Amino acid sequence: MVTLKLRVVKLRGAVQHYDWGGKTYIPELTGAENRVGKPFAELWMGDHAGAPATVLLPDATMPLNRLFETTPDWLGKKMTAIFGNRLPYLFKILDVRSMLSIQLHPDKVAAAAGFRQENEAGIPLNAPNRNFKDDNHKPEIMVALSDFWLLHGFRSEEKTAHILTSIPELNFLYPIWKSEGIKVIYRYLMEMPQEETDVLLAPLAARLAADIPEDKNHPDFWAWRAIQTFRPTTGRYDRGIFSIYLFNLVHLKPGEGIYQGAGIPHAYLEGVNAELMSNSDNVFRGGLTTKHIDVPLLLQNIHFEPVIPEVIRGVSRSETEIVYPTPAPDFELSCIRLKKDQQYTSKSICGPHILIVLEGSVMVNNTQPFRRGDCFLVPEGLHYDLTGGANSVLYKAGLPI
Repeated sequence: MVTLKLRVVKLRGAVQHYDWGGKTYIPELTGAENRVGKPFAELWMGDHAGAPATVLLPDATMPLNRLFETTPDWLGKKMTAIFGNRLPYLFKILDVRSMLSIQLHPDKVAAAAGFRQENEAGIPLNAPNRNFKDDNHKPEIMVALSDFWLLHGFRSEEKTAHILTSIPELNFLYPIWKSEGIKVIYRYLMEMPQEETDVLLAPLAARLAADIPEDKNHPDFWAWRAIQTFRPTTGRYDRGIFSIYLFNLVHLKPGEGIYQGAGIPHAYLEGVNAELMSNSDNVFRGGLTTKHIDVPLLLQNIHFEPVIPEVIRGVSRSETEIVYPTPAPDFELSCIRLKKDQQYTSKSICGPHILIVLEGSVMVNNTQPFRRGDCFLVPEGLHYDLTGGANSVLYKAGLPI
């Protein structure tokens, strides 16, 4: 076993170049060149085996998962006893230029069973038709760093009735919904043949093309964007467009967050956010994507109950820190804001912290400077002080105290 003295270390996040990603925010944040206009969708700051961050030591570099495997003291005995030699959370920055898929995540029981079944079936971990990338659940919280639009859970009965009666192309669903409920009509829409989907959505596309919607707080806007995004590529209408009308459309302002537990259907539509989740990459997709779609698996795990979106505005822990509480025991996300020379002192270290500087700069323990775009790891048991530059903003991932 390698012995490496506990210290604050700089990390280099792993970039995911998914086609829906923006082309400027993450390159400008991290200082990466992007002359060819490649999409920079996600910055992963964790030890997930699919894309671990890199630890930048004075005389070497190594993947973060390798560091924890060889020096578990950096995680701490309590954490390794519960979660093993890996972080329980995965920290990300997302830049959503084009809408993400209709998706949801499994609970722990479903994740463990699905991961085992796909392994036994011999499906490679990197196969495009792989649903379970690991054996973990994936509850998650996101906090908007810009104006952010997303879909989140099924609408209330009152709002569903309004949608089905006010959108002409969906009027035919109202009597079925009234007598049979949301589960029946959603299953019908998701399982119908593609030819029928095209027939049903063609009139909607014609209406929207004749009067281009401009209000991002109305589902027509996102339905039109989905038509423009996916039909030229596939020649078909994406059935995920129905979900745009049946799910809650949520607009978050910078600093506002939302939590998404297992089984809650959702889709990110546009904006930049900080996201913290259990250490997993398990996703079931049902539309609005060119990636693998598994409608039966999505319907098997989806929660059909109406959801009233709960916007999380954060709770003040101190003069400098706002915490975004969730019911998940695997992670806690907070925002630290420091004026010039203002200090933040860690109250408790329960497992390692990962921090990223989004604005300004900080000095750690009066010895290590970090500027905008820098990410760093504080191991278990190491208390630390931050001293702010002018108007410094950091986001911190850790465990609930």
